[in-house]
Amino acid sequence: MEPPSPREGLLSLVLPLGLILGLVLLLALDSGEPPAATREPSAAEAWIEPLVNTLAAGTEMAAACVIGAAVVGAVLALGRVLLNRKLLNEAEEIRLQLGRLLTLGLEFTVASDILRTAVAPTRQSLLNLGAIVLLRTLLNYFLEQEIRQGEERRARTAPHAEER
Repeated sequence: MEPPSPREGLLSLVLPLGLILGLVLLLALDSGEPPAATREPSAAEAWIEPLVNTLAAGTEMAAACVIGAAVVGAVLALGRVLLNRKLLNEAEEIRLQLGRLLTLGLEFTVASDILRTAVAPTRQSLLNLGAIVLLRTLLNYFLEQEIRQGEERRARTAPHAEER
């Protein structure tokens, strides 16, 4: 396994810091607009909004199902590993699988937020969406880093396991 190049090392530092800074800036902005409930929705918004809200709710339920199933599956697999000490090397695989499924769940939640904002976006709703997407992107970035590092560790130890 070769060490990361200086460019990759710098990128892995600058990207999260940039995302955090962007998140702080978005949260600090206040558009001063009245809440969306005080303005009259257009005719198109009136019939599209229930449809989009239903789609967004379905997307949120899909996210909850993915995340819930991932947690239940990880707990059951971990219980099996703890009961059978011979399988302790599988704990890393359980963690990686959980990370992959959490990433998928986060993608569903971002899709839901985009759907909710798409009907009648205001400046404030777009700022809120931007902050949510940045935060989830940041979480996703760190999850991906963990998954990649775990897969690299597993790849390094796999040849050693075959030699035994």
